Amino acid sequence: MIVDKANAALDSVYTADTPEALEEAYAAWAATYDSETASLGYLLPFLITAWVARHVPAGDGPLLDAGCGTGLSGPSLKALGYRDIAGLDLSHDMLKIAGSRNAYSELKQAMLGDTLPWPDGHFRAFFSTGVFTISHAPASSLHELVRITRKGGHAIFTVRDQVFESGGFQAVFDELEQAGKWRPVEESPWFRCYAIAEPEALVKTFVFEVL
Repeated sequence: MIVDKANAALDSVYTADTPEALEEAYAAWAATYDSETASLGYLLPFLITAWVARHVPAGDGPLLDAGCGTGLSGPSLKALGYRDIAGLDLSHDMLKIAGSRNAYSELKQAMLGDTLPWPDGHFRAFFSTGVFTISHAPASSLHELVRITRKGGHAIFTVRDQVFESGGFQAVFDELEQAGKWRPVEESPWFRCYAIAEPEALVKTFVFEVL
């Protein structure tokens, strides 16, 4: 059953204990990722476009889809008039599928938490869904994402409830605010990231303006 396969794949990525193990798990899942997450009612790659559209005018500069996976967000944003979207992901196999969508201006393989391959202030905004979650990108990777976002730009991303406290996200938020690197703009309530399955899996969307 497709839902059972999706749940098994989720378990494999949530239990990966090294970046290499996570990359292998996504390589094994890439070919069926879209259909299996759709069977769970996965909302985030599509819902994040609402926050992007609310805060970032189309044509205002390049966007970064940080942890783009198979590129599910790209076509929705392209339909809304966003033409300059870069994607990064740790998985070569997922990036190959993202490239087939004809929605991204560039795609790069990179690990969130490492130095990213763009100069300071390159992007008008970055957005990210399903990346700040169990066994995935650390909160500290926000420093580097803010570095490559221009002043007056926006950081738009979801955080899973299970890692918000244990992952030290509030501490990083406060550190960046106290350093004058960003200011909070919007914070959603906790909401389900799957419309059909996993009712206990909650995320919150955060929006900051980069200073």
